[in-house]
Amino acid sequence: MQALIEQKNTEQPHRLTLDSRSRLSITGVLEVESFDDSMICLTTTRGPLAIHGKTLHLQQLSIDGGQVLVDGSVDSIIYEDEVQAGGGFFARLFG
Repeated sequence: MQALIEQKNTEQPHRLTLDSRSRLSITGVLEVESFDDSMICLTTTRGPLAIHGKTLHLQQLSIDGGQVLVDGSVDSIIYEDEVQAGGGFFARLFG
């Protein structure tokens, strides 16, 4: 599994495009961890990514192509670089 993720990391470029805080286009997405209308958690080629906002909707989802399109009001986009002792990315988000 790790070799597959590393291979995808080198194949897919990662790019974010945010238009007027209401339409977010993301490439280089490996997995959608979870989503609801206030938060979307993704794994990208550059690490875990959390999108916070209001009335968030996944308009397009193409994991094979690594593309996600989000509509709604985007309040923040947060990357996590390292897994620290005592809890990972999602433990700190919900802790």
